[in-house]
Amino acid sequence: MADQTSDQGQAIEALFAEKRTFAPAPEFQKTAQWKDPAVYERAAKDFESFWAEQAHRLDWFEQWKTVLQWDDARKAARWFDGGLINASYNCLDRHVDAGHGSQVAFAWEGEPGDTRTFTYAELLAETCRLANALKELGVKRGDRVAIYMGMVPELPAALLACSRIGAIHSVVFGGFSADSLRDRIQDGSCKALITQDQGWRRGNKILLKNIADDALKASPSIEKVIVLKRVGDAVDWTPGRDHWYHDVVARQSDKCEPEKMAAEDPLYILYSSGTTARPKGIMHTTGGYLTGVSSTHQYIFDIDPSRDVFWCTADIGWVTGHSYIVYGPLANRTTSVLYEGTPDFPDKDRFWAIVEKYNVTVLYTAPTAIRTFMKWGPEYPKRHDMSSLRLLGSVGEPINPEAWIWYSEQIGGGRCPVVDTWWQTETGMIMLSPLPGITKTKPGSATFPYPGVFADVVDQSGKSVPLGGGGYIVITKPWPAMLRTLWGDHERYLATYWSKFGHLGYYFPADGCKRDEEGYYWLLGRVDDVMNVSGHRISTMEVESAFVDHPMVAESAVVSKKDDITGEAIAAFVTLKGGGIGSKEDADNLRKHVASKIGAFARPKYITFTPDLPKTRSGKIMRRLLRDVMENRPLGDTTTLADATVVKNIADLAQSSPTEE
Repeated sequence: MADQTSDQGQAIEALFAEKRTFAPAPEFQKTAQWKDPAVYERAAKDFESFWAEQAHRLDWFEQWKTVLQWDDARKAARWFDGGLINASYNCLDRHVDAGHGSQVAFAWEGEPGDTRTFTYAELLAETCRLANALKELGVKRGDRVAIYMGMVPELPAALLACSRIGAIHSVVFGGFSADSLRDRIQDGSCKALITQDQGWRRGNKILLKNIADDALKASPSIEKVIVLKRVGDAVDWTPGRDHWYHDVVARQSDKCEPEKMAAEDPLYILYSSGTTARPKGIMHTTGGYLTGVSSTHQYIFDIDPSRDVFWCTADIGWVTGHSYIVYGPLANRTTSVLYEGTPDFPDKDRFWAIVEKYNVTVLYTAPTAIRTFMKWGPEYPKRHDMSSLRLLGSVGEPINPEAWIWYSEQIGGGRCPVVDTWWQTETGMIMLSPLPGITKTKPGSATFPYPGVFADVVDQSGKSVPLGGGGYIVITKPWPAMLRTLWGDHERYLATYWSKFGHLGYYFPADGCKRDEEGYYWLLGRVDDVMNVSGHRISTMEVESAFVDHPMVAESAVVSKKDDITGEAIAAFVTLKGGGIGSKEDADNLRKHVASKIGAFARPKYITFTPDLPKTRSGKIMRRLLRDVMENRPLGDTTTLADATVVKNIADLAQSSPTEE
C-alpha cells in the first residue's frame, strides 16, 4: 500500500504543478457581497452562530429553539429544531409581499424558440393553483409526488406546489427510462405523478407520457396523474386516473395557504444515478437545506437581485437544478434563465445566443460542457456579445486547468472570476468553492471549504495528511443542507457514507483529493475511478487531464481494461479539436505526452479516437459504458444519455480502428 500511495503521490504532483493564480479584480472586489476574509475565521470560531445568522436571512413562522442537535451514533442531524418554515413561501410570497411581484423569476426559452416569462407574482399564482389541484386530487401533507417532466416553467412550479402543501417531491430526470421511473416511484410509494405529453430534444419528441404509462403498469401506489400539454400529440389516457394540467389546474384559486413545516420535515427525495441495482433515495429536509442553498447561492455567485440574471444550465432532474435553479435562486429573489434544450440545437452557438439575448450575468455549467465547447472552437461564442457576463461557475466534476483557462478567456473575456465548486447530491449545497471577492483562484482547484463547512484530507486510517499530500476528502462536522438519511433505509445510509471513517465522526463522500502547500483542495474524482496498473494506483482524472493538456485534444475519458500481465491497462477515448479521427502516429505522440506529464507507468495501452463521448443530458461522461465497450460486455442502461447512438458508434470504432500499444 505504501508503494501504491507513493506512485499516486508522484502522479498527483505531476498533474497539479499548476502555478497560475488569479486574484480578485479590484473593480469586482469593490462591490462584492463578501470581501473580508475574516468571514472564514468568524464561521470557524462559532459555526452554529454563523449558520444561525444565515438562517435569519429566511422568513420563519416560528423561531427555532436549538441550532443543531447531532446524534453521532445514528449520524443524525437536527438543524433549527423547533422552527416552522415553508420553502415555497420563502421563494415566492415574501418577495411578492415586499413589492417585487413584477420582477421576472424565470425567463424561459423553449428548444424550438418559443418563450415565456414568469414574474414572481405569476409564479406564485401558478404554484398556488397547482397546489390546490394536488389537494383536490387527494394529495396531503407527507404524501410523495413523483415529477417526470422536461425543462418547462411548470416544472419548478411543481416542486414549489409540493413544498407549499407539505408533500414530498421526488423528481425523476426526464431522460430516465420507464424502469428507472418505476423503481423510484415504487421506492417512495408515490401517490401522484406530474408529467407531460411529450418534450423536445434536438428537434425530436421525447414521449414522456408513454414512458410514464409503461412505468405505471407496475406502480400501484400512483392514484392520480397530471399531464401537461407541451407538444400536443395524442397520448393514451386512463379515465379517472389521468387529468390534463390545463383542466385541473386552471379552475383552481390562485391563493393557497402555505403549510407551516417543521425545519426537519422532509422537503424532497432525489435518487442518485449510480450503477447499483437499487437507487439510493437521498432525503433532504426543509429548514437546513434552504439555509444552505440560499447562503451559498448568494455569496458564491455574488448575487444582487436588482442586477443579476443567473443561468444554471443543469436540469432540474438533478440536484444542481433543485438547489441552484429552484430553491437557492428563488429564495434570493433572483431572475433566472430556464432553457429546455441542448447547447447544439439548432447550432453549436445556442448557449451563447441565450447569454446575449437575456443579458446573462452569471453562468453556471459543467466541465464536460466546457470541454465540448473547446472542441467546437471559439468561433461559436465569438458570434455573440457576451459582455453582460460578470462571473462564471463550474459544477459536476473536477475541471482540468486548460478547460478552466479556456472558460475564463473565451467565455469570460478574461474579466470574470471563475468559481469552481465541489459538492454532491448528498451534501445538498456547495461545500468547496472560491469566494469571488476574496479568494485567489488556481485553475483546476475548488480552493477552500465554504465558511461554516469543515473538511480535511485524510489517509486510509483517517489521519489528516500534511499539506502537499493526497488522500480522501472528508467532512468533519455537520452542515445544514446535509442529507438526513436514505429513504426507508437508514442502515444503508450509515454503511454508504459513514462506515469508512464513522468512528471519527467523518462523512466520506468517496472522492480523492490533494491539498497543496497553501491549503488549496484539488479534487481527483471518485476513489472507485482509480486504476491499478502493475501495482501503480492511478486516478482516471489525472490521465484525462494529461490528455487534455495536449494542444490537439479537446476532451478525453479514461477507463481501465482487464489485462493478464498488468492487472489493469489504461484505455483512453479521445476527441480531437476540430473533430476527425487521429492516426497511429497521433496516438503514439499522445502516449508520450501522458507519460511525460505523469510518468511512464501511466502510458495508455489503448487509445480510441472518437468524434464524441457518451454523456448524460447534464454533461457527465458515462464511463461505465466505456468500460462495457472495452470489456466487450453488453451495454448497460443508456436511457440517461443525451444521444444513445454515440456509445454504439464508439463500440464500432473501438473494434474497427483501435490503437493498441
